[in-house]
Amino acid sequence: DLIMPHIDCANVACGFHASDPLTMLKTVKLAKQHNVTIGAHPAYPDLVGFGRRHMKLKPDEVTALIQYQVGALQGICAGQKTEVSYVKPHGALYNDMLSDGQQFDAVCEAIAALQDDRHEPLPLMVMATPENDAWRHRAQKFNVELWFEGFADRAYDDNGQLRSRSNSDAVHGDTETMYAQAEAFANGRAIESVSGKSLQIEIDSLCVHGDNPKAIETVEKLRDIVRKAYD
Repeated sequence: DLIMPHIDCANVACGFHASDPLTMLKTVKLAKQHNVTIGAHPAYPDLVGFGRRHMKLKPDEVTALIQYQVGALQGICAGQKTEVSYVKPHGALYNDMLSDGQQFDAVCEAIAALQDDRHEPLPLMVMATPENDAWRHRAQKFNVELWFEGFADRAYDDNGQLRSRSNSDAVHGDTETMYAQAEAFANGRAIESVSGKSLQIEIDSLCVHGDNPKAIETVEKLRDIVRKAYD
């Protein structure tokens, strides 16, 4: 309730790592009330680990679980006369698909079959890295558009990947660090890795996690930073 008025897109959990049908319905209603674009947030079947534990699944299992979860949210959205506009995998699945080409292809195969009201595949939101072009080219085989996402509240390793949450410095706890990273992303400037390396990463979207203790405190200013950059 506190964050929704200050965001443009909401990644809605679909039951495998968090949420349930009633929570999904309430979230969709709230997003519609605030004119927030709805994205499906499917994950590995991992309620205990909040979808952040890696799982060894076959590609067809990944395709099926994506379609199952997104389809459930599409049904709830249809009942509220709104729609799912994109898909962003969650947690370990989100990370795994950029380290395993077969997993990435399995996700794209699922997305390609999940069309929007214009009979086009839903866009797929993925982590922005220095290798954006390579992943964009791979997704084109499935006619899937990629949206590249940066993070205001997460630290980056020297390779341009998100720092593992197993490290104590993986999540930014300082608001000024979050604002500085957001400004760099939004204005096309390089960000700094945990070791101080300069990373040039182009993004289409900026994320702050809802479970970050600083989320409520920072979300309004983060949105202002992004909008100012694009005015």
